[in-house]
Amino acid sequence: MLTLTAKLKSASIVAMAVAALSATPALAEDITLWTLNFDNNAANVALKKIASDFEAANPGTHVEIVQRAVDEHKTALRVAAGSDKGPDIYFSWAGLGLGGEYVKAGLSLPLDKYYTEYKWNDELLPSAAAFADLYPGGKHGVPFTFKGEAVYYNKKLFEQAGIKEEPKTYEDLLAAAEKLKAAGIPAFTFGGTVNWHVMRLMDVILETKCGADKHDALKAMKVDWTKEQCATDAFAEFAKWTKDYTLQPFMGIDNKQSYSLFTAGRAAMMLEGDWLVGQLDGSGANLDDYGIFPFPTNTDRLYGFAEYNYVSTKSKSPDMAAKFLDYFLSDKVQQDLVGQISSISVNKNVKYTNQKPLEAEWLDIFKKYSNVYMNGDQAFPLDVTTEYFRIINEVASGNVEPAEAAKQLQSFIASRT
Repeated sequence: MLTLTAKLKSASIVAMAVAALSATPALAEDITLWTLNFDNNAANVALKKIASDFEAANPGTHVEIVQRAVDEHKTALRVAAGSDKGPDIYFSWAGLGLGGEYVKAGLSLPLDKYYTEYKWNDELLPSAAAFADLYPGGKHGVPFTFKGEAVYYNKKLFEQAGIKEEPKTYEDLLAAAEKLKAAGIPAFTFGGTVNWHVMRLMDVILETKCGADKHDALKAMKVDWTKEQCATDAFAEFAKWTKDYTLQPFMGIDNKQSYSLFTAGRAAMMLEGDWLVGQLDGSGANLDDYGIFPFPTNTDRLYGFAEYNYVSTKSKSPDMAAKFLDYFLSDKVQQDLVGQISSISVNKNVKYTNQKPLEAEWLDIFKKYSNVYMNGDQAFPLDVTTEYFRIINEVASGNVEPAEAAKQLQSFIASRT
């Protein structure tokens, strides 16, 4: 039998062991975020700071950020969707196209319980959060950014061409393009090799020629592209812009080269998102040399889209991944991020002060427009997007006539059913 002293000693050892276990930090949880290597370097720096701050607030946790170019990122996600390994969190776009591809492939974990637990709907802009409900089987992803796209223009080149004010209507924009052409200045610059860059021009012209309702019906594949004259008219107008009013040759360059040509004063305008303000500022450009205006489609909608972060079904730590996303969406972090990742936060509680003039213009634009139409590569399913890209490129290259373009797209859509 144990003596009283031995019993006490044994009890003390057990108590010490329990205490030691209680004091032991929770097992380290490593989470991996796959995202883009953003053109706006301020966004890259901000993401790394968020990760390190989250690690400091959650000892034992490590956040690894893996950044890739757009096409490489998409490829990595497709590989992950078909394997048993992948990131804990991944960046993609919202909508049935790009984001929907990975949801359909089973890579995205439904987040309904986390929306409830963290009350995300109470702090998110409704317009930004709405994309989570587009998919079947629950809520997928949380907003990373909500983007608007508009026309940036070089004030000096406008002045040189005799353009005295920003175009208010599509007819005004055509007149401005003619003045620029007469002055020997290409109106727009695009990068054709990445497909989606010149797609923006087709999207906004489709909105202009077809109007909001018919545009949505075409992108939703609810009406026949060959039976809607506005679709053929849009392809014809697109062909005219790419031939007469776009810096040539553009099909052999990418979006980054296009940006460099714009800042070098080789073209008067770019159709870009609110993120370009940070990119211009970060590259040392004088922001006073540039202005912005929404592409005048003669409809009351803004061209734009949402970017999302999704929790992967491959994640071994989905709770920690959701906790990181909650940290990212929090009032304090989003307030600190203003102007670094996007001009407008997805958190509705954020306040805006000391904005640069172009940032203030974007805020005014976002306040003005309550309706948005999405980029084609987010409105369409992936396979239709690929065909949309192909046809746009063929029209821009002069290889396909507008009526034939509408016919080819509708033929592809019909073959899916």
